[in-house]
Amino acid sequence: MSLQAKLDAFKADFEAGKPPYSVPRSVIETMHRATAELIASGAASRAKKAGDIAPSFSLKDPEGNVVSSEELLKKGPLVVSFYRGVWCPYCNMELQALEAAKPTFDKYGASLVAISPQSAPNSRKSVRQNNLTFPILSDVKGKIGAAFGLRFELPDYLIELYKNLKNDLPTFNDDPGWTLPMPARYVIGQDRRILYSEVNPDYTHRPEPEEMIPVLQGAAAVKA
Repeated sequence: MSLQAKLDAFKADFEAGKPPYSVPRSVIETMHRATAELIASGAASRAKKAGDIAPSFSLKDPEGNVVSSEELLKKGPLVVSFYRGVWCPYCNMELQALEAAKPTFDKYGASLVAISPQSAPNSRKSVRQNNLTFPILSDVKGKIGAAFGLRFELPDYLIELYKNLKNDLPTFNDDPGWTLPMPARYVIGQDRRILYSEVNPDYTHRPEPEEMIPVLQGAAAVKA
């Protein structure tokens, strides 16, 4: 089953209130409203895209080790996934799909990292819960997400909803601000030029990992 098919199946069950989910229709409608407004804002069109130069970053993994994009790019292309946090089931499914695709990324000499504004303990939970072998990096206060044009502020009504659902982002992210990155996937070439980008303000939609394979093949051919 494709990644998107799994996401669609989960969404259908969640919104239908099938066990173990029991969410009032008003909650679903509020989530739909927030997504529609983010799409209408045009924020995704202002994010970094293919052809742009990617911002460099040095971020810590859950164990406190600094991971540098410039060091990784010395070895080959870099695949980067921006995700919301361990509390997001759609993000966890995407991380699992990327883990399954990692052997193919390795074949083409590509490194893989995921970036989230969540704190180190939550990143450790992401690694453990999803059986990941690639680094989860903590983007403190969402600065790198902002550099890529992905960070947005949650509207007040969505903040209230999250609070009611006990989805306390300031605690998850160790940051008093209520901000998140739009989910995004990038392939960055060794010259820091973005070779592939997919930014979607609808967090229930994620690209298939296989979409990046032709890009990685092209990068490997150029290097050869």
